[in-house]
Amino acid sequence: MRDPLEVWRIAAEPYYRPIGDECTLFEAAYAGRLPVLLKGPTGCGKTRFLEHMAWRLGRPLVTVACNDDTTAGDLVGRWILEGGETRWQDGPLTLAARHGGICYLDEIVEARADTSVVIHPLTDTRRMLPVERHNELVHAHPDFALVVSYNPGIGSGRLKASTRQRFCGLEFGYPDAEVEADILMQESGVDVELASALVALGRRSRRLAGHGLEEGASTRMLVRAAALVRAGVSPAAACRMALVAPLTDDAALRDALSAAVDASF
Repeated sequence: MRDPLEVWRIAAEPYYRPIGDECTLFEAAYAGRLPVLLKGPTGCGKTRFLEHMAWRLGRPLVTVACNDDTTAGDLVGRWILEGGETRWQDGPLTLAARHGGICYLDEIVEARADTSVVIHPLTDTRRMLPVERHNELVHAHPDFALVVSYNPGIGSGRLKASTRQRFCGLEFGYPDAEVEADILMQESGVDVELASALVALGRRSRRLAGHGLEEGASTRMLVRAAALVRAGVSPAAACRMALVAPLTDDAALRDALSAAVDASF
């Protein structure tokens, strides 16, 4: 019989550099099938961490990138027309709950408010999902786990306390300079000198967070800059493309960041 979660299985180990005891803590939460909330700034490694843990636990990872249009129906499922007939199609949350995957709702605060009501019964001892449109009550598979993430600095007020308190929480931040440089070297293959220069630039940009910039350069953005350099782009041009242009549309801030790039390279 075909595995309904086959496409969600992670074949190769995703690289992840532990910062503390987050891997051990997540394994303990999964052993108890406790829902987990990942908190941290954009691009700091929350998704990569979960991909690594799903591979480590041997479980498929059903990921939903939440946005303003994500509704409860998108998560649970809907009736679709196929070949002149209607048939029910499970949404990603139902699929994971029914067959025992880890369901990851990335940036849950971006989704519509009705999604919180849907996930609540899955986060307590009931571990069930009411599928009203299909007149069904799905009892979660023993291997099912629910993980959500959000950035506390962006839209955090939309995640109600009644929802947050249903989860165990793991907080993430940007790693220290040495670890972050190592991540860049592992991910892109650049040397330690370039990796360290990129990290130093990224840390300078983060000091502007809340002073004109919503957020500074993330580890993910630094990895992209390093990848551009590996592809033959000059470091300064790579930083303008991967860091400066995405970070701001403000001319004064853009000029300040460009000056920092010129000073670094």
